[in-house]
Amino acid sequence: MNVITDWLSALNGVVWGVPMLVGILGIGIFLQFRLSFLPIRRLVTGFRLLFAKKGKQEAGQISPFNALMTALSATIGTGNIAGVATAVVLGGPGALFWMWMTALVGMATKYAEAVLAVHYREVDEKGNYVGGPMFYIKHGLGKNWVWLGTLFALFGSLAGFGIGNTVQANSVADALNSSFGIPTLATAGILVVLVGAVLIGGVTRIADVAGKLVPFMTVAYFIVGIIVLALNITALPAAFVLIIKSAFTPVAAEGGFAGAAVWAAIRYGVARGVFSNEAGLGSAPIAHAAAKTNNPIRQGLIAMLGTFIDTIIVCSITGLAIIVTGVWTSGATGATLTSTAFASTIPGGNYVVAIALAIFAFTTILGWSFYGEKCVQYLFGHKSIIPFRVLWIIAIPIGATQSLEFVWLLADTLNAMMAIPNLIALFLLSPVVYRLTKENMKQVELELAAK
Repeated sequence: MNVITDWLSALNGVVWGVPMLVGILGIGIFLQFRLSFLPIRRLVTGFRLLFAKKGKQEAGQISPFNALMTALSATIGTGNIAGVATAVVLGGPGALFWMWMTALVGMATKYAEAVLAVHYREVDEKGNYVGGPMFYIKHGLGKNWVWLGTLFALFGSLAGFGIGNTVQANSVADALNSSFGIPTLATAGILVVLVGAVLIGGVTRIADVAGKLVPFMTVAYFIVGIIVLALNITALPAAFVLIIKSAFTPVAAEGGFAGAAVWAAIRYGVARGVFSNEAGLGSAPIAHAAAKTNNPIRQGLIAMLGTFIDTIIVCSITGLAIIVTGVWTSGATGATLTSTAFASTIPGGNYVVAIALAIFAFTTILGWSFYGEKCVQYLFGHKSIIPFRVLWIIAIPIGATQSLEFVWLLADTLNAMMAIPNLIALFLLSPVVYRLTKENMKQVELELAAK
């Protein structure tokens, strides 16, 4: 087992090394320039479209809003609470700056993913809309590239059991046990019942649950975080200066902080940013492909909001709270560090973090169940859905009660391997994204002008 772990660690270092980080940032920058920074310029348009009422029936299964919430349910999770804290501990405060940069270029990546997902989606034998990287690779790049889509589906179906299931279940069980003394077995049992009840209803029920839970918990976490920042407002200017300075100069060791080079800030900022918002991994377009829309550009503009909300808003709250309270030098890490930051300012703040982590992780299990299901369906057909759901539910108590160092390493590696086929497809299909944007943007503007 040690040999396998060592081999996997070496592979993880390669797939999450310089080429991957350059690839993710490079594709995002390339798409931003190719689109003349449209995702940034049209941010307000995206929010207007998110809440705009539709005047006619359009193809799809779930509302554009619920499609975004389903995608956010999978991205807003442990990465926003534990992942940000880990990035700051390993890369210094400057890691938060590089998370922001990753998000800004990632908005273009997420926009392109959703545009292609809607444009190339299919209707399966049960009348459900399915799409994502495997479909835009198959239809957009042709039969000679089908193998690349198959690789994506294979990596996605396996990665889901780690990053989207067992790791999340373990986070929920650990948070509730450490904060409220709830036994891990009890948490596992509750998760099995709740997740099973939701999965029975398929994507429409997942979307309905996500459409209610995700906005509520995100707003609640944001409000509490703003209170923490407001009570430490005098430290905010210095925090921003520290973040910018640390992004470009090494940070010396201080207290429990071991010090960090500039490369560490870039590496952990980019890696944790991608882990959090998943721009470039190819997971979110699977959800957006089910949206009720006849205009791929409209859904692309809505989809890119996910990266903005996840990283620019939620991750920033976590990172700034950790820095302004000064606990980033305490030697703590992960969710414990975030809990310490909140608790140092607000009595019981650690309980807020525990509840947020539990709900975020629960919704991540739901969101990733849909991603994994569609990957398995692509590989083995509709008949594989029920067996997949059964295995998904069985994996929950295993994750909640076991040590997951190896599983985390495996899932993290498979996540990166998911990104490779997707990034290749995004680059090769960028002319299609550009063409569809030119053809359909005028329609979006007319729709908004008529409201």
